[in-house]
Amino acid sequence: MIKSQQPSPRPRRTFLAQSLGLTALAATGMGALAQSKSALKIGFVDGWSDSVATTHLAAAIIRSKLGHPVELVPLAAGIMWQGVARGDLDMTLSAWLPVTHEAYLTNFKDKVQIIGANYPGAKIGLIVPEYVKATSLTDLNNFRADFDNRIVGIDAGAGVMKKTEEAIKAYGLEMRLLPSSGPAMAAELDRAYRANKAIAVTGWIPHWMFAKYKLRFLADPKNIYGAEEHVDSVINPGLNAKAPSVVAFLKKFSWKPEEIGAVMLAVEGGSKPAAAAEKWMADNAARVAEWTS
Repeated sequence: MIKSQQPSPRPRRTFLAQSLGLTALAATGMGALAQSKSALKIGFVDGWSDSVATTHLAAAIIRSKLGHPVELVPLAAGIMWQGVARGDLDMTLSAWLPVTHEAYLTNFKDKVQIIGANYPGAKIGLIVPEYVKATSLTDLNNFRADFDNRIVGIDAGAGVMKKTEEAIKAYGLEMRLLPSSGPAMAAELDRAYRANKAIAVTGWIPHWMFAKYKLRFLADPKNIYGAEEHVDSVINPGLNAKAPSVVAFLKKFSWKPEEIGAVMLAVEGGSKPAAAAEKWMADNAARVAEWTS
C-alpha cells in the first residue's frame, strides 16, 4: 500500500509528478504482467530446414502475438521427443508422422499430446536430380557405379535413415549409406548437381532444395518409406494449463508449400532464421491473424 504524503509547498507540481509517477508505475506493471506469462521451450532439429522455418515462425508469433517468452532448443529428433514427453520441452513442431517418427510416437504416446498437422503432404525417400537415369529403387543397382556405390544420408538415427537401411535390405541395394547431416547432405547435392553427376540423397519435402534444383523421388513400389506424411505439432500435456492460448494457436497453425518455401529459401539465401520469420510474419499479417484470432 502507498501511504499518503503531506502536501508540499508547491502542490500543483507535486500532484503532476505523482500523476506521472503513477502512470509510469502502471505502465511498468502492465509490462511486467505481459512478461509474467510462462516462458516456453520449443524443441527442433537444427539441420532440418523445415523444422527451422516452422519453429522460428511459431516462436515469433508466440512471442509477439501471445506474449510468451520463448526459448528454442536444437536437438536430435529422438532427444526432442523425449524432452517433450518428460516436460523438459513444452512442444515441438517437427514431428513427422505416421512413418518417420513412428518409433518415437510408440515410445512416448502416453506422455505427449498430438495437436495436429502444421504441414500436410510431407514425404521422405531417396531423392535424385532429374537428369539421373535411375527412376526407381528397383533399378538403382543397375546404375550404382554412377553413384559411386553410395547414398548420402543425414544424421545417423534419423527416421529417414532408418527407413533407408530397411530399403537397402528390401531391395538388395549394393550401396553404402553414408551418414552426415542435413547441411552436409545439401552441400554434397549442390556439388554433384553443378557437375551434372549422379547422386542419391536421403531427403524430404518440404525442403528448400526442391525450390532450388530440379529433383524427384525414386519410386518405392514396396512402400518402404510409406505414403505422404504430415508434420505435426506435439506438446507436453502440461501446456494446456500453462499456455492455453498457445495450444489454441497450434490447433489452427498449418501452412502451405509456398509459404514455408519462402522462409526456407530466405534462410538458405543467408537470412537469419529469426529475421526471415519476422519478415514473413510482417508480410502476411492477415494469415497470422487467422491463426491467432
